Amino acid sequence: MATAAAPCIDRATGVELYRRMLLIRKTELQLAKSHQRGLVHGACHTYVGQEAVAVGVLAHFGPQDMVFSTHRGHGHALAKGMPPEELMAELYGRVTGCSRGRGGSMHLFAPEIGMMGTSGIVGPCILQAAGAGYTFKLKKQDAVAAAFFGDGAVNNGAFHEGLNLASIYRLPVLFVCENNQYATEVPFSYAAGNPQVASRGAAYGIPGVQVDGNDVLAVYVAAQEAVERARRGEGPTLIECKTYRTRAHSEGMTDFTYRTREEVEQWKARCPIARCRDALLESFCDEEPVDAAWLDEIEDEVATEVTEANARAIEAPYPAASDSTTHVFAAARSPAPAPPPRIAREPREISFVEATVEALRDAFEQHDSVFVMGEGIGQRGGNFKTTEGLYQRFGGERVCDTPISERGFVGLACGAAMSGSRPVIDFMFADFILDAAGEIINQIAKVQYMSNGRITMPVVLRGCIGVGHSAATHHSGSYYSMYGHFPGLRVVVPSTPFDAKGLFAEALAGDDPVLFLEHRELLSVKGHVPPTSYRIPLGEAAIVREGADVTVVALAQMVRKASAAAEVVASQGISVELIDPRTVAPLDVTTILESVAKTGRLLIVDETFGPFGLGAEIAAQAADQGFDDLDAPIKRLNGKHAPTPYSPVLENNNVPHADEIAEAIVGLMAE
Repeated sequence: MATAAAPCIDRATGVELYRRMLLIRKTELQLAKSHQRGLVHGACHTYVGQEAVAVGVLAHFGPQDMVFSTHRGHGHALAKGMPPEELMAELYGRVTGCSRGRGGSMHLFAPEIGMMGTSGIVGPCILQAAGAGYTFKLKKQDAVAAAFFGDGAVNNGAFHEGLNLASIYRLPVLFVCENNQYATEVPFSYAAGNPQVASRGAAYGIPGVQVDGNDVLAVYVAAQEAVERARRGEGPTLIECKTYRTRAHSEGMTDFTYRTREEVEQWKARCPIARCRDALLESFCDEEPVDAAWLDEIEDEVATEVTEANARAIEAPYPAASDSTTHVFAAARSPAPAPPPRIAREPREISFVEATVEALRDAFEQHDSVFVMGEGIGQRGGNFKTTEGLYQRFGGERVCDTPISERGFVGLACGAAMSGSRPVIDFMFADFILDAAGEIINQIAKVQYMSNGRITMPVVLRGCIGVGHSAATHHSGSYYSMYGHFPGLRVVVPSTPFDAKGLFAEALAGDDPVLFLEHRELLSVKGHVPPTSYRIPLGEAAIVREGADVTVVALAQMVRKASAAAEVVASQGISVELIDPRTVAPLDVTTILESVAKTGRLLIVDETFGPFGLGAEIAAQAADQGFDDLDAPIKRLNGKHAPTPYSPVLENNNVPHADEIAEAIVGLMAE
């Protein structure tokens, strides 16, 4: 761990740093007053006392460089170039705010200036900055990313996973810890077994520098060295800035139950703005001292700028109420060309997984920003051969092996997508990705919405689901009902090689996050797949079998079992129409309702648990919109409501089988 030495910089730079810190301080004090007046509708996390960190670091950032921040991000936004009016309007909930009123204090987006967002969740910014660094490396861009986070984040898994990933890939990232001594109200001295944050860099093989975070000149020099190192391709740096927030964690919160007034006053005496002013008024690095009147004039100019910005922000209109549901998904693209017929004159049969490899290879050739990350997916080709041959053809940066670090590389993928890449995460089994559920649900699913559509999220998360191979409870989950519940996510579950290629191609071509879930028992199944490229639009169900007496809706492996059951009951004179939704989100309710209108009966077969699942949603939609067409109650057939066991006897008992489906169809016909 190194300690940054006292710097010497030119006087003009010193004056500009002083002006930028004043802009942050006066904006924050105005927001504190506005909070007291009720103009701020929610939280208000001010940056007062920490101005030297944002200003000292971001003085070295240009328009191409990106910032990922935390809930206390006002200072970072202003230091990156956000006009005070946009920040204020955002906290006032106005349409002219940087996030168009969608974010408030904790969610600030301005991708136009490289301010890529702040988060109310501790830690994701670390992973997202690493993702941007991966984009810069992949595209050979001369750009740097910075993650700003508090001392509380260094005890979070995102810190450890993010620093390790950035280290092994030598990413151009600055990890800036604003150690203000408290994580909300918990002292860092209590929460950390090792209270020296900078020393933790050594554990990941990266430089760690500790600096006086209230000395803007010291921060400036430390950041300059880190940025230059990153631009040379030498990898990330961890900078610990020892600082202090002199206002409450959030405006209106009790402040003196966990710290004393005396402690706060001691830190106020170390005010970074006052210290910078004193340095400028003295003999400044062998240059003539700055005239005090000049600094007073700068302060008056900044005060006027903030006052006028505040007045405009207050007068700005609120967003239209109807805008509350826009930008959940990316803007609609031109429709994909129609896929070829399922049966060609000279049918070619390949496996489900081979079909997805073809789609992925096509995407690699069409977009040089596509890359895959996962455990063992590089030279080895993946545990299920999902990337076979791609490493040899496209290289290790685009087909990239990872540590066992699901939250880390999923969060990295989020940042990579935000910065212009098209990542594919191969997580092997769906159960594993639960370690990254927060990154998927709180970040990936919401970025497009929170950025008001200015940032897209072309991420594909793929992996195996399903029961049937004695893998027990940690390798047999499906979870598509869970992910389908969340706005912003697409969820795809193919049942045939033909559909797998077309749906995967569509997912890879889109700008929305997609969970592409592949039943393990289907990976080796062969079927007709055209060699040409084609896409199948998401949200269009397939009519697997036409019939007149009963509609059966089934997904993935259950499609095969339901097909077998339909053959059995056909000998009894029962005509089954079998519908495969293919995508859980969006769900093609229209095709299901049209079928029910024809048959009058509906059976939903789903391998997963019944409560709160896909079958419940389909049944509710059918009852709501197709009640008059029903001639019998809707029936559901699900797997047992229990974790998946290991023994084949137990496992076999927990999922529906063809004979049970046939029995359910016959029973429904008797209703």
